Amino acid sequence: MKKKVLVLMGGFSAEREVSLSSSQGVLKALESLGHEAIPLDVTRDIRALVHALETHKPDVVFNGLHGKWGEDGCIQGLLEMMDIPYSHSGVLGSALSMNKVVARKMCSLQGIRIPEGKVVSLKDIAERRVMPPPYVIKPINEGSSVGLSIILDKTTPLPDFSNWPFEDKVLVERYIPGREIQVAVLNGKAMGAIEIRPHSGVYDYEAKYTEGKAIHLMPAPIHKEAYEQALEWAEKAHQVLECTGVTRSDFRYDDTEGEPGKLYYLETNPQPGLTPLSLVPEIVAHQGMSYEQLVQWMVEDALCRQ
Repeated sequence: MKKKVLVLMGGFSAEREVSLSSSQGVLKALESLGHEAIPLDVTRDIRALVHALETHKPDVVFNGLHGKWGEDGCIQGLLEMMDIPYSHSGVLGSALSMNKVVARKMCSLQGIRIPEGKVVSLKDIAERRVMPPPYVIKPINEGSSVGLSIILDKTTPLPDFSNWPFEDKVLVERYIPGREIQVAVLNGKAMGAIEIRPHSGVYDYEAKYTEGKAIHLMPAPIHKEAYEQALEWAEKAHQVLECTGVTRSDFRYDDTEGEPGKLYYLETNPQPGLTPLSLVPEIVAHQGMSYEQLVQWMVEDALCRQ
């Protein structure tokens, strides 16, 4: 059944460019599938957004926004109030997943291993090393490795927070050596795990969205027990965080002392990217699902979820 699909894109978070890239692919897929695809670049003018929703009267909203305000429950709450079906997780699942501190706590309670970590104020972290290196500094409510810093040793300079655009508190985690493993979950079922090997050694924003900056290995060539554990933990995180639709959970796999190594959960992305270099389309393609089929599934899965 062909539908009128309004694609929310762009937005005003630090991940605006990622959203625009993802949404271009989604729009092309929707058009090839025969849907009426309507792009809408979201701004801070909420009245304009409400007016557009009321004017277009879409059957479904495809939420292509990334980052704060787009995938943390804010837009989802508005769509719930207007009774418009939308893609991805609902208000609660989006909010829980985007808050790394809450997600870590909830997953840890379910037996999922996490790195030691704590919440620290910008003032404290700028004045001293709040944890023996190596450790990672990251914003609590951002994705795409935005704002990420790694303090490898005592000689690594601390970040300059003079123009820090995020919250005045950050998450500090012990740095886990080893490999970058990510798992896509579709409708509660893990579709596979992929390994990313960035040429720089760090899977940062540039490595994620610049062609040729990283090698993707699908399926991840890790020990069978670790691979199965990654799938199990991704499914469990998807469930405990009240997610629906498609998610991607990120792990570090420490095999520096041999296989099988130790797997550590980092976070769950409730609206993973759909850019040409994004991992969810690559993972599901390994299972025989095309980009267009993935988008079609997400349109059919769209609901008001609360």
